[in-house]
Amino acid sequence: MKKIGIIALLVVILTGCGSKEPTKPLKFGTIPAEASLPMIIAYEKGFFTTDIEVIPFQAPTDRNAAAQSGQIDGLIADVMTALPMIESGVDVKITSDINEDFKLLASPNSGITSIKGFDGKHVAVIPKFFLQWVMDTMAESEGISYEMMNVPAFSARFEGLLNDQFEGLVFPEPQAGMLIEKGAILIAGSQEFGLKGGSIMFTTDSLTNNRAAVEDFYNGYNKAVDYLNETKAGEYVDILEKYGFPQEMEAYIDNRATKYQYAGVVPVDQFDNIMKWSQKQGLTTQDYSYDAVTDFKVNGSK
Repeated sequence: MKKIGIIALLVVILTGCGSKEPTKPLKFGTIPAEASLPMIIAYEKGFFTTDIEVIPFQAPTDRNAAAQSGQIDGLIADVMTALPMIESGVDVKITSDINEDFKLLASPNSGITSIKGFDGKHVAVIPKFFLQWVMDTMAESEGISYEMMNVPAFSARFEGLLNDQFEGLVFPEPQAGMLIEKGAILIAGSQEFGLKGGSIMFTTDSLTNNRAAVEDFYNGYNKAVDYLNETKAGEYVDILEKYGFPQEMEAYIDNRATKYQYAGVVPVDQFDNIMKWSQKQGLTTQDYSYDAVTDFKVNGSK
């Protein structure tokens, strides 16, 4: 009997030693931008099957700070944000592209009807961020130069364009559509130029030690894409309002000309273009290998 008791005790001890600690929740930070729709819907509709939390932030700076301090495991950020974070020691990898479309708009009384019309004109962007890259790329394609105006506040850019304080700006949806309804002139969009600089990033730790949850994140993301394409926005707009989206989001989604896409890759040529642009802007000093800072297999597209 004593031998049996000792053996049983050893089994308990060895089993306990071999057990793993519970996996931590995978935390993803969002902001009220169109690119966040799939993960918000996946979270709220129960499309994730593992322990995943979607944490809303109202400003990219707050979300980025949370990533740098280790409070979140994943976030949406353009490539020109990802590379400086990596250079500063934040151990993350780019894991997919996002659904995005940024519009170049002209002020109501500018008389501008094409990209060439911005030659020598004032365009409001946030320097050294994605909006400037979009404008720089469009301007270069037409062989023009423009005067950059640094107008950080969203409301100041919104009202400034409508009041003709500057001739143009680059804005995401649905805010761009709201400006068009109030008289702004649509000139071009990032999708028609094939510009893809937005991305989703996850920490290397989560990709290594919680990879199943990241894979589940993308399974839920793609299910949410199907849901968004098949469902009228009125059925979930109340969810979006909880995350800081305006009421106008319903009309914008229902009137979209294109469908939302599954998670994919950031093309290597666009990555290289953004890296060189980032170096020119003083955002980064190093060259980065596309394969070294990306992990697209986890999203299921490769």
